[in-house]
Amino acid sequence: MGDITQALRAAQSGLLANQTALNIVSQNVANVNTPGYSRKIIQQQSVVLAGQGAGVSIADFTRVVDSGLLKSIRQELGELNNVSVQEGYFQRLQETFGTPGDNTSISHILEEFKEAAELLAVSPDRILEQSELVRQAQAAVEKLASMSRTIQDLRLQADQQIAAVVSEMNQLTADIDQLNDDIIRFGSTGNDTTDLEDQRDNKIDRLSELVDIRFFSRNDGDVVVFTSSGLTLVDTIPPTITHESAAAMSSTSTVASGQIDGIYVGERLAINDLTTQARGGQLAGLLEMRDDVLPNLQSQLDELAAQLRDQINLVHNRGTPYPGHQELTGQRIFALPQEQTISLSGTDDVAIVLMDADGAQTISIRLSEILSGTGNGQTFGDGTDDSGGITITEMAARLEDFFQLNGAPSASVTLNDQSQLSINLNNTALGFGFRDETGSADGSDFEDASIQFDKDGDGTVDETISGFSSFFGLNNLFVDGLAENIYDSNVLSSSFVSTSAVLSFRDANTPDTGSGPEYLGQVVIPAGATLQQIADLINNGGTDTSGMFYPVGAPVAGTSFPAVENITASVIPDGSGFRLRIAHDDGRSFTITHSASPGGAPATAGTTLLSELGMKEADVRVSSAISVREDIISAPSLVSSGRLEFDSTKGQAGEYLTSPGSNGVAQELSAMLSNSNSFAVSGGLPSLNVSFSEYASSIIARSSSLADTNDRQISSQRTLTESLQFKSDSIRGVNLDEELADLIVFEQAFSAAARVISVIQEMIDRLEQAVA
Repeated sequence: MGDITQALRAAQSGLLANQTALNIVSQNVANVNTPGYSRKIIQQQSVVLAGQGAGVSIADFTRVVDSGLLKSIRQELGELNNVSVQEGYFQRLQETFGTPGDNTSISHILEEFKEAAELLAVSPDRILEQSELVRQAQAAVEKLASMSRTIQDLRLQADQQIAAVVSEMNQLTADIDQLNDDIIRFGSTGNDTTDLEDQRDNKIDRLSELVDIRFFSRNDGDVVVFTSSGLTLVDTIPPTITHESAAAMSSTSTVASGQIDGIYVGERLAINDLTTQARGGQLAGLLEMRDDVLPNLQSQLDELAAQLRDQINLVHNRGTPYPGHQELTGQRIFALPQEQTISLSGTDDVAIVLMDADGAQTISIRLSEILSGTGNGQTFGDGTDDSGGITITEMAARLEDFFQLNGAPSASVTLNDQSQLSINLNNTALGFGFRDETGSADGSDFEDASIQFDKDGDGTVDETISGFSSFFGLNNLFVDGLAENIYDSNVLSSSFVSTSAVLSFRDANTPDTGSGPEYLGQVVIPAGATLQQIADLINNGGTDTSGMFYPVGAPVAGTSFPAVENITASVIPDGSGFRLRIAHDDGRSFTITHSASPGGAPATAGTTLLSELGMKEADVRVSSAISVREDIISAPSLVSSGRLEFDSTKGQAGEYLTSPGSNGVAQELSAMLSNSNSFAVSGGLPSLNVSFSEYASSIIARSSSLADTNDRQISSQRTLTESLQFKSDSIRGVNLDEELADLIVFEQAFSAAARVISVIQEMIDRLEQAVA
């Protein structure tokens, strides 16, 4: 009886084992087209009790998966998604930028601007040509603004998409963590966990599309997931990933300046920030687009817009419309007009001329006479000789005196609410103009005067600007309305190190009250400092170990200095290099200059750091802000086609005049737009000496090249990924022929086990009958 019972139990185990096997086959067949499903098989083993066979049992449930191939697929999926997520952005750029030959491209528009200047040079007195120049100038700046808007819209879109990716990553890591727990719990009791493992693999596959990951499995079935840079995403308790999407985006919005939030894995610490650590997946592609590709294109646009503004304005400021200006407002904003001074360099001088309604001179005076306080038998301002440096406010007062004393009694020359020089004759019978010359004699050769500018009022010239009118920005064709509240260095390599310097920072809230100037801060820059170290000293203060910085008396090494108030410095990537950016937190105009020590004693530091950095008012934002001056749009006749001319045959010793047919400035505008100009390194483009339209073509070509490279990378990466996926599917996928063959085997085995049970049942029945 014992052998019969043992046989029954063995047959029963065979029945149950083959029933489980049939269930696995049915699951495989049912999921033949299910994405991510891996073929399941069971491992059977014989049961041995007391040295004798006791049937069969299920040893394990396994999946047919090539783990090494799966790892490769996930890495390639990350690379594919890295480039494919950028495709739509490049398509949008191509639609906006176009090709150089398109009628709507910026290069074509600049060519038409040049042609308009050429036509104006031929017919400077015709309103049609004047209007056409203004129209083409407007078209150019509107195109630049449109391109800039598109770039910033795409950056905002990328940042919002990054937020969506982060949200999905949080959901995926939570799901993977829960599946880990389920697999451990069910696996510890011998239950089948292969379907749970498939679900987990699908989640990990999707996570690999979003960010570059690495992973390993523990003996209990748990999987640990982390980024390639080592930040843990899934372990015992998955950390929360945080990123706050920006509400708006501008060309000054950067991660370095804190205007764009980081992507923090766990605590909001710099070491946990994925922003600079992501190497693959959609996240890396979006970060590259938001923080590299698009800002670089913006930098190129700003370089083009700034050069167009500066070079055209330099030429236009040389001119005077017929029969002269009635009113002008400068574009330069003076942070400290009562302290900042200007002076003439060498023998340069400027003729300041009043003219009648026919453009003929009524009176003229030299700028050197205004600076000295007397001229034409008249006294201006306080009458002191300020040839060595006159404050901006005193300069305005003396110009006003000159105009009021010579036929325009209601004239005003003031600094407006934005601290810009504003001139208004308030007399329609008169006009005024300026002519820069090489000497102090009337009728000297024309040449841009060199204006020496003491930006912080410490008695030292900090900057030299070409052109008197250009210095103030009085007769600009292009304006931008930007405060001088951001300074940028040139694009510098990561190996840049500084010379020693003491830098001083001032704005309108730090006036000289009589006991010496106040400062937002003064910073000691030691020799050998990197860009980041310079930024850190500005932001955090430091200790002077050189003895260059001291409030009063002799140098004392070790003196500490605080952070600069209301100023933030950051290091901004630009192309293959970096810029040092210094911005006012409140948006005010401010100055940065080399300085002696605060007590006025001579500094031992150098005075070349700012020039080595190439530090100047930032061009960032210009392409989005530049426009044609409103009064010129309203009255194109205000376009300055010619300059003040000197006729030696008029009057006793010659006189200045304007004429409607004068075309000297129009010719210079045409030449400026046709000839080569120097463009600095910007956004990955090298320094170039080309025309404006050629530089615009370089920007378009750069964008097109990036888009083409992206297309080729997508094609190549997709082919590789699909090849690996096909190979993996051929291993892990369900083969119906194999499953049907297994179905027959397990069906026959099940039937055989059932037949054995039936036979044994008959034997038992007969035995019971015999006993009965």
